[in-house]
Amino acid sequence: MWIKKIAAVMLAAFVGFTMTGCNAITIDGEEGSLTAGESGGNGNIGFSVSTLNNPFFVTLSEGAEAKAEKEGVELIVVDAGDDAAKQTSDIEDLISRNISVLIVNPVDSDAVAPAVQDAVSRGIKVISVDRVVNGVEVDCAIASDNVEGARMATEYMVSLVGEGAKTAEIEGVPGASATIDRGEGFHIVADEKLDVVSSQTANFSRSEGMTVMENMLQADSDIKGVFAHNDEMALGAVEAIGNRDIVVVGFDATDDALTAIKEGRMAATVAQKPDLMGETAVDTAIKLINGETVEKEIPVEVELITK
Repeated sequence: MWIKKIAAVMLAAFVGFTMTGCNAITIDGEEGSLTAGESGGNGNIGFSVSTLNNPFFVTLSEGAEAKAEKEGVELIVVDAGDDAAKQTSDIEDLISRNISVLIVNPVDSDAVAPAVQDAVSRGIKVISVDRVVNGVEVDCAIASDNVEGARMATEYMVSLVGEGAKTAEIEGVPGASATIDRGEGFHIVADEKLDVVSSQTANFSRSEGMTVMENMLQADSDIKGVFAHNDEMALGAVEAIGNRDIVVVGFDATDDALTAIKEGRMAATVAQKPDLMGETAVDTAIKLINGETVEKEIPVEVELITK
């Protein structure tokens, strides 16, 4: 009997030790876990993109994939489909796959924070691209100057419609840093020089942009200018506007928007370089994997595109 008791005690001790060891590596956020900034992982890069149902983010992803292929590194791209909850799940899945670097393009800059913090706490390097992660210190933030781009676009609108003209703002996904920054840039000018009669979200969607514009025009048919936080919503607004003489300005310089500008259906857009952002994100990730020091912020220039 005493031999069986000793064996049972030894087995329990072994199981307890094994469970403690597993927690220290994969679960426990305190004792025994990887410290923030410590390198680890299998050398692969995970990329959580907000949506691939938008030409801008498709180009962003393609830029990243092209760079990864050129450099011979493994890049795992996951599409959140503009769903903040799915993005959290996607990031947790990437963490479980033992990636070394997480590139994240947030659906919602606040909602994504806990999952990103989890990655940081496990020693995964993090790069935000196009949109920031609120409340979490990432290794590098790569983005266009959205405030300045929106400010330039709105100044151009004023030059076309005149000061005091009735204008409308079609906003992006609530909570996204691009929505916040582009709204800020618009209002820096519009609140001083224009009569903003409506600001409504269309979630960066072309179809929603059309619906929102239709509703705006039903509420006020005297609108003379529209600033949309991206080209997809701007193009939706163009469909709703039809032959009315209304100035529409977008953001992103997608192919469809550039065509609309050439044809005179849109007045302007702000050109970003999503392919360059994706390429820069992967290049920066490789540097982090190799233990190199990188800049905390890497700005990508924007420019106003008109006919």
